[in-house]
Amino acid sequence: MRVVVQRVSSGKVLVKDQTVGEIEKGLVLLVGVTHDDTQKDVEILADKIPNLRIFEDEDGKMNHSLLDINGSILSVSQFTLYGDCRKGRRPNFMGAAKPDQAKGLYEIFNKLLSEKGIQVQTGEFGAMMDVQIHNDGPVTLILDTNEMNK
Repeated sequence: MRVVVQRVSSGKVLVKDQTVGEIEKGLVLLVGVTHDDTQKDVEILADKIPNLRIFEDEDGKMNHSLLDINGSILSVSQFTLYGDCRKGRRPNFMGAAKPDQAKGLYEIFNKLLSEKGIQVQTGEFGAMMDVQIHNDGPVTLILDTNEMNK
């Protein structure tokens, strides 16, 4: 499972010009699922992300987590995180999980985040979305469970 984590002052997702998810200060998560991802991958990231100390304290140091600042999450499914551009000029998306598998794990991920008391907004799985992100910092991190000790 791969997640691009972006610290934001605000974020919003529109589908067909209608707002489907919107947050103020918090994190926008671009979430990709691959074939061998399981609930364990989901649990690892749902535990790690809210506890990342990437928000500034009163001294301007990144010492606070999303939980510390009572921030929100805008979670957006994005299969293109598994685009392979090593050959040719057109990305190959064979690394992305099939929609049924990906949607199920994506929904579990969002549910686990919500159970931590976090306000979680989402895009619309599988839809063409207009994602508006106002980066704060900018602070952008990439987490991949295939690169983490499980």
